[in-house]
Amino acid sequence: MAEWLIERGIGETRAILVDGGEVLAARLDWPGALAAGQVEDATLIARAAGSRRGTARFAKGEEALVDQLPQDAREGSSIRLKVLRSALAEAGRLKRAQARPTSDAPCPAPGPDGRTIARLPAGLWEDVWSEAWLGQFDFAGGSLTVTPTPAMTVIDIDGDLPPRGLALAAVPALARAIRLMDLGGSIAIDFPSLADKADRQAVDAALAAALQGWPHERTAMNGFGLVQLVARLERPSLLHRLAAQRASAAARMLLRRAELVTDPGPELLLTAHPAVRAATAEEWQIELSRRSGRRIRWQDEAGLALDGGFAQALQP
Repeated sequence: MAEWLIERGIGETRAILVDGGEVLAARLDWPGALAAGQVEDATLIARAAGSRRGTARFAKGEEALVDQLPQDAREGSSIRLKVLRSALAEAGRLKRAQARPTSDAPCPAPGPDGRTIARLPAGLWEDVWSEAWLGQFDFAGGSLTVTPTPAMTVIDIDGDLPPRGLALAAVPALARAIRLMDLGGSIAIDFPSLADKADRQAVDAALAAALQGWPHERTAMNGFGLVQLVARLERPSLLHRLAAQRASAAARMLLRRAELVTDPGPELLLTAHPAVRAATAEEWQIELSRRSGRRIRWQDEAGLALDGGFAQALQP
């Protein structure tokens, strides 16, 4: 039976849905920011006259766009809000969180209903993270390249099979990548162009079956091979987090690697690109020292890739 396993790391919480050793879906949450489902009182700081939209500031300072404001809501007043979507970081800009007035009792954002464990099974998170970092998913006969853009997530299919065979072979990989990367919002899939309507209908049917149980709407494939999916967007996907904030994501992964070091020694040496060190918050380093019982040292290596950082124990 599939089960969510949760690992509370330094600077992030990781969750994977596992069935028989296979990862079916994944979630990555970075604490501290507003999250979908969270209910909290905030201050309305801006509202245009006659508009039902405005901006509110929460206790920790983060702002959210608010819709469906009641007529009597005034700037400077307190208002209880439910967060509908987390903020989304994109190249060059940040889309603020979205919220709506509610009468619900204050509560934190819900997470996956699963079992918290000290460490996820060896290799599973590493594989998920690597695929998200590269944005590439291989399958027999081809591969998917998944690219987040400000408007939508774009999935390109490439391979050496005949067009109909390539399109059908890509469908299971597509369904896996969508769930594994926690994708939502608008998703455009660029299949090979299929001139025969029966071939397009076969791909549509295969995609419908593969995505059964994943709430969404979709278009039929057009003559150019394009299919669009639309699903509820509540938080940044793994893909979006790692694409938009690469140094910060790499820093969190380096800390995880450091936690896994079992060799003896009173110090941990973290070797990383300078941008990764700069993205590693001081409180994260303090937490790593607390968890490992070791002092932390750094070595900058500008020639390392962002994701190439590693940790090792040092003997006296």
